[in-house]
Amino acid sequence: MAKTSPTNVFKTYRKQFEKDFTKLLLLRSQEMISGGRMILTIPSRSIADPTSEDCCIIWELLAKSLVDMVKEGLVQESEINSFNIPYYTPYEDEVRDVIQQEGSFSLHSLNGFPLHWEPYNTDTNVSDLPVRGINTAKLIRAVIEPMMVTHFGKSIMDLLFKKYQEHVVDHLATKKGVNYSLVISLVKH
Repeated sequence: MAKTSPTNVFKTYRKQFEKDFTKLLLLRSQEMISGGRMILTIPSRSIADPTSEDCCIIWELLAKSLVDMVKEGLVQESEINSFNIPYYTPYEDEVRDVIQQEGSFSLHSLNGFPLHWEPYNTDTNVSDLPVRGINTAKLIRAVIEPMMVTHFGKSIMDLLFKKYQEHVVDHLATKKGVNYSLVISLVKH
């Protein structure tokens, strides 16, 4: 999902989230006794807009890196067009709605918080940007590389994440590197 994605893409990803989260709640409720508690921490977003930077910019920077590689003839545009990251960050209200509709749990609390991309974030020292770019690229590479290798092959990974690191540094020069997460406390009925 990106700012340029058609509306039906957002709807499709949201429906899949609702289906998957409902299934998670249903299956966990079958394992728990009445009054049992469950705490979840999930990626989220702080505003209703599904293209907000607190959930999507980290992936848009990866897309820019892939586009750079298309321009250099290292990746085919058709490969990028056929690649999707199955990732959706729900807004708090979407999470509440699924919990209420599924019905096995009462929502005890739901708290959102910003989460920096990497732990050495000072937000003030420009000389830290290259290190922050490296750390963020390593983090995202650890998460997404297996899926990307399956689609694009291993040969481009080092260059791809070098480009990604550069895009992260450019982004951090003018904006914060923050995603948003939710901590959800549930009580089984």
